[in-house]
Amino acid sequence: MSADRTLTLFHSPNTRSSGTVQLLEELGVPYELQIVNMKAGEQRQPGYLAINPMGKVPALKHGDALITEQVAICLYLADLFPEAGLAPAFDDPLRGPYLRWMVYYAASFEPAVIDRALQREAAPLSMCPYGDYDTTIHTLADQLATGPYLLGERFSAADVLWGAALSWVTAFKLVPELPAIMEYVERAKARPAYIRVKEKDTATAETQAA
Repeated sequence: MSADRTLTLFHSPNTRSSGTVQLLEELGVPYELQIVNMKAGEQRQPGYLAINPMGKVPALKHGDALITEQVAICLYLADLFPEAGLAPAFDDPLRGPYLRWMVYYAASFEPAVIDRALQREAAPLSMCPYGDYDTTIHTLADQLATGPYLLGERFSAADVLWGAALSWVTAFKLVPELPAIMEYVERAKARPAYIRVKEKDTATAETQAA
């Protein structure tokens, strides 16, 4: 990884990138925000498409490195600052479960939720990346029930990712309000970093709207 610890995050308020800002706050490291006004369509302009051709946030620049994809950025940042303790070390028995839940978010949970939200018929079981919606949700809920965090007593970057995501999808009723999920969301929303980012996002969104 680059020795240059100057971090620039391309961010739009109240999007997936909000969770990445929260992770930076949890890490307690200096960073710069490059605000992308998605309501004005800046994410589709050539300047930003040169950063991320998908036109999505977040994107992270760190020295010469450019990282896109939310989960990849979370993994990168948590490993970049091991002193914060938000990622199990490579020889820690929790490293495998940590990676499992990070990847489960992108590979299973998001596709399942999007299919359900759009009322799309899932692919045949043998071809579907997540299997089936109910199993995807209950597998997560069963893990959260062992809590208080995904790795038991240990808070990690996986909880920042999932806390932000579940706060959003439960607000829009995209997943069932199971007790284990809702209790986890309340813990996530009570974290000072979550509150700080929410306040900043609200102020930025109001400025953009004006």
